Amino acid sequence: MSAVTTAAPGPWRTRVRRLRSQWTTVVVLTVLWVLLWGDLSWANLIAGALIGLVVVTVLPLPSVETRGRLRVVPFLVLAGRFLVDLFVASFHVAWLAVRPGAHPRSGIVGVCLASSSEVFLTITAEMTSLVPGSVVVEAHRSTRMLYLHVLDLPYSGGPDGVRETTLALEARVLRAFASDDELVRLGFATPGDRLARRTARPAARREGRA
Repeated sequence: MSAVTTAAPGPWRTRVRRLRSQWTTVVVLTVLWVLLWGDLSWANLIAGALIGLVVVTVLPLPSVETRGRLRVVPFLVLAGRFLVDLFVASFHVAWLAVRPGAHPRSGIVGVCLASSSEVFLTITAEMTSLVPGSVVVEAHRSTRMLYLHVLDLPYSGGPDGVRETTLALEARVLRAFASDDELVRLGFATPGDRLARRTARPAARREGRA
């Protein structure tokens, strides 16, 4: 009996599989491209998607093991609060640039995040840096630390206020994207809440069929 040999997948099949596994990366890169340009248009969406496809194809990133799912309502809360913070911070930085008097007191603040996930750390860092007046100058995954340069430290509530704001942003990111197990482990949800959601859905379906 002759042995059956399986041909190795070709380079194009490998690239297609890579695109399927990293489609979320393409979406994130597209969103970041639109945010950096500050204009939601079809041209920016198409350009961001094409750039994302080129990045994951030509410069493939190592896969990061992160479990999660998109929750629509928490995501809308995250996006809405981000737009409000972006609007308010833009006017504050503009006022600092034109107002007479002393320069604002800036400083470096270290924030220890709740999650050690590279994905959630990166999202929190990027959204923090996109808001005028604050920028992440250093990040350490092993210690979950972000180091932020804050333009107007007293206006932000001092170091404690900066930490509170950053941790609140991370909490919104986790509620929007993290898995149920991650939320329970970090204390943002309880196993009872998760069990209630899972048991309520079949009950609702049975009532709808009755």
